[in-house]
Amino acid sequence: MKPGVNLPASLRNIYRELRDDVGAKPVTHGYLKSWATQGVLMLNACLTVRAGAPNSHAGKGWEKFTDAAIRVVNDLPRRVVFLLWGTYARKKAKLIDTARHTIIEGVHPSPLSAYNGFFGSRPFSKVNAALVDAGDTPIDWQLPEDPK
Repeated sequence: MKPGVNLPASLRNIYRELRDDVGAKPVTHGYLKSWATQGVLMLNACLTVRAGAPNSHAGKGWEKFTDAAIRVVNDLPRRVVFLLWGTYARKKAKLIDTARHTIIEGVHPSPLSAYNGFFGSRPFSKVNAALVDAGDTPIDWQLPEDPK
């Protein structure tokens, strides 16, 4: 998201776990371009929601799109690390060839579940360990303070 947009609670929780897991200093913006340029794709099962109503757009067609996106990534010739947070994401594991790719599963970072297993789960160091194990470069999770 562009600078100046308020951080969603889930992203604040992600930043907290980043700090605790890999020592990344939390930033005040949600501009994740530096992750994207390193190959990180963040994708929700549904790409829109009515404000204050979690999963309000489930079953409206987004799942077909996000399933197709996962299939495209799954078909890439190189090994990919999939990080699946929450019940909806974990259901997507059936779309992934686990003989070729790594899946790391965990609790969603939302305020409703962060204290039930997201905090302390160390997903970012697990992703980097899987990348190194595959002979790939680990992700530099530290976002720049000035997102320009």
